[in-house]
Amino acid sequence: MTKVVTRFPHRVRVVENLFIPMPDGIRLAAKLWLPEDAERHPVPAIIEYVPYRKREGTRTGDNSKHEYLAGHGYACLRLDIRGSGDSEGIIGDEYTPQEQEDGVAAIAWAAAQPWCDGGVGMIGISWGGFNGLQIAALQPPALKTIITIGSTDDRYATDVHYVGGCLSKDNFDWSSTMMANNDLPPDPEFHGESWRAMWLERLKANEPWILTWMKHQRRDAYWQQGSVCEDFSKIKIPVYAVNGWADNYSESIPRLLAGLDVPRKGLIGPWAHSYPHDVTVGAPIGWLKEVLRWFDHWMKGRDTGIMDEPMYRVWMQESQAPQTCYTERPGRWVAEEHWPSPRIEWQKLRLNADGNQQASRAGELGGRKRPSLKLSLCSPLWVGLGAGEVGRYGGDADWPTDQREDDGGSLVFVSAPLKERSEILGAPQLRLKFSSDRELALVSVRLNDVAPDGASQRVTSGLLNLTHRDSHEKPTPLKPGKTYEAVVDLDDIAHGFKKGHRIAVSLSTTYWPIAWPSPEPVTLTVYSGDSYLNLPVRPPRKQDAKLPDFGSAEMAAPTPYKSHPLEAQTKRRITRDLLSGRMQVDFPRWTYKKEMTDIGITVTSEGNAIYTITDGDPLSAKVTTDNYVEMQRKDTTIRHHSWGSMSCTRTHFVIEMNLEAHEQGKLVFERKWLKRIKRDLV
Repeated sequence: MTKVVTRFPHRVRVVENLFIPMPDGIRLAAKLWLPEDAERHPVPAIIEYVPYRKREGTRTGDNSKHEYLAGHGYACLRLDIRGSGDSEGIIGDEYTPQEQEDGVAAIAWAAAQPWCDGGVGMIGISWGGFNGLQIAALQPPALKTIITIGSTDDRYATDVHYVGGCLSKDNFDWSSTMMANNDLPPDPEFHGESWRAMWLERLKANEPWILTWMKHQRRDAYWQQGSVCEDFSKIKIPVYAVNGWADNYSESIPRLLAGLDVPRKGLIGPWAHSYPHDVTVGAPIGWLKEVLRWFDHWMKGRDTGIMDEPMYRVWMQESQAPQTCYTERPGRWVAEEHWPSPRIEWQKLRLNADGNQQASRAGELGGRKRPSLKLSLCSPLWVGLGAGEVGRYGGDADWPTDQREDDGGSLVFVSAPLKERSEILGAPQLRLKFSSDRELALVSVRLNDVAPDGASQRVTSGLLNLTHRDSHEKPTPLKPGKTYEAVVDLDDIAHGFKKGHRIAVSLSTTYWPIAWPSPEPVTLTVYSGDSYLNLPVRPPRKQDAKLPDFGSAEMAAPTPYKSHPLEAQTKRRITRDLLSGRMQVDFPRWTYKKEMTDIGITVTSEGNAIYTITDGDPLSAKVTTDNYVEMQRKDTTIRHHSWGSMSCTRTHFVIEMNLEAHEQGKLVFERKWLKRIKRDLV
């Protein structure tokens, strides 16, 4: 449990809203927490910069963090991005140069205020973690350090768009979610009668972002902008990168540690997409204490000891029976002094076959190399139905089911029972020798932990669009029958395989709905013996037992609110009709009714994303979304409703979107979109 703290070293003053002028005259809205005596005794400033509406969207969580930090001697600004919440202007996309330039201007403004000592830091999760890295790369003089949580250095291949060059399930889903957020109006309390004109301006300008994202199906300049991996050397300040294994962004942390050449630390716990002091996958840690240690060191010059500790600290997860939802993951904290660590031992495990290929058991993993055999693989479209959520939506993390189901449509290579415990830390790699009978194909690779009773737990996974085998920038079609080699990077992970368990690798040509399927059924020929897994084995480290404790989790009190029961129309479920072959996966999105009693605003939200496909027909793939938001104030009620879908033909993606906005029950705006966008080797 996270303790709520109400007494701090400094009394805190809260400014509900202030405006920060941008060079072009647009004003960004911010909420400010600061020590009462900050204008007499200036303090460093900390900025969190996201579009999720400070007034009522992230209100309760914002206070629990920022009042705590302000109570310990910082001025905290929660800033709405241009065109979102109470900020003026239009938001036209995520992570734009304009957003980053505004961030630089806001940092300069904060540094010049009488309550600031001239030093500024940034902290943020997800979007705020992204733009912290991006703004750091612009090197604003007053920015001294950042803490980035749940973000990535690569917008193309490790965000919600094209994972491994494959079209991610979240691409359309996330666009629909942001459309609902972007259409909501500013608060009349801060804008007077102009709020309605600002709202209508947003409605008219709001375009589905998916239309832009689908025009960039390869890693071009659009995605390179804002991807700090393009040039890590542009970041000159200390970075603390944090996440949880239950969130797919965790893989970016070891890349940041390896790529940056500044003081840096990495922390990965068992958590989902959440701040480590307020988690659904336990246990929470004293994260805000850790934040203070970091900022006190780099912004106040205090020796907190944080830089004397190992660079990389992670939760080493234990084998566990596969479940679709966990509230905690057994394990322990381990650490490496540096990353990449010279201690990691790479173990090569061959994908061997003996010629007696059976369904779901292609051969042995490991051992000496056997003669290469050709193994055929054409997976049914139901492989991946039980893959769970991709991890970026927070809440109760949604894990994959027992892998024996998906293994029925895969090539599976299994090791002998382990004679002793084996722990891995890092990103496993599969080096695959293959040929294809189609020009377009993908491969999904899963690393599994098989218990003595046969239960199979997915440890980590990786995807690769095989037309991207050489480059995400310049993909090329496969030549049917030609032999190729490709490297599939699996996500970083820390996992302990128990004695007597077996390590398994599963390969499939489909992984719906996580990855959009190829336009035709594909048969891959996998060359056993010539294909192998590189496994990052971590030897024991006796110093792990002496790692300092993070302490108990604590935070400031959330702002007052009441939650009203609201049952989602869509349940989290998987439906498969064995007669027709039709399959459906339902993902409910934020469904709640929350009353902010201190400001008199009640927000009702409901959303869902539904993925359907018919086995044997990859062109039947379709995602449908529906998002509804209602905002009730004492004098007005606003309703947003948007719904749409993405489907495909052999040559094109077909995108439909509908938008309606109501004020006091009256329709004030509506618009429809229908677009066809050509497939580009996807």
